[in-house]
Amino acid sequence: MSTETKRRVLPAAVTLTPAAEARVAELMASAPEGAIGVKLSTPRRGCSGLAYSVDYVTEAVPFDEKIETPGGSFFIDAASVLYLIGSTMDWVEDDFAAGFTFANPNAKGACGCGESFTV
Repeated sequence: MSTETKRRVLPAAVTLTPAAEARVAELMASAPEGAIGVKLSTPRRGCSGLAYSVDYVTEAVPFDEKIETPGGSFFIDAASVLYLIGSTMDWVEDDFAAGFTFANPNAKGACGCGESFTV
């Protein structure tokens, strides 16, 4: 009998669409020196309380979630994971704007301008 315990692999808290993965690859291709990936967090700001923030990261933090994408490492801030479980992150471009968008099943409301959300 084996004494090893098998751990179930958990799904990532956030699913990245192919367009979002491609954008992460573009960001990493032109990343500043020392960047090891891109990190999503939900700092407190805006009318509704929380906002999405995507930034370069230069070091891995022990409890952050790490998702390997074809273009590089994508991190999720440990304090933000509970607000983001089940979310889908996409990259959308049109004639007037470009940016990451989020389909977040945990968001109970958003401000009128779409910059922030509440859970």
